[in-house]
Amino acid sequence: DVTSEEVLDIYKETYKGEPFIQILEDGEIPRLSSVRGSNYAQIGCFEIDETGRLVIISAIDNLVKGASGQAVHNMNIMCGFDEKTGLDFFGMHP
Repeated sequence: DVTSEEVLDIYKETYKGEPFIQILEDGEIPRLSSVRGSNYAQIGCFEIDETGRLVIISAIDNLVKGASGQAVHNMNIMCGFDEKTGLDFFGMHP
């Protein structure tokens, strides 16, 4: 059996140093309002007490992270620019 804290620790280690990935604390649920209008992705995890199942949820703004923002992010990396160029801004509801 694995706990939500263990899963979140794996995510934190995997995405350490990634500027646009936010790993939330145990039991915290990603909110679309927190990423709307931004290039950020939030990941959260919690356990369902009755079953012991883990639920992993992510939130992105599909117009920024999922489309145009992804294109800019890829271009920055391909051209050797800082990957945050043009993307490091707060969303509409920080």
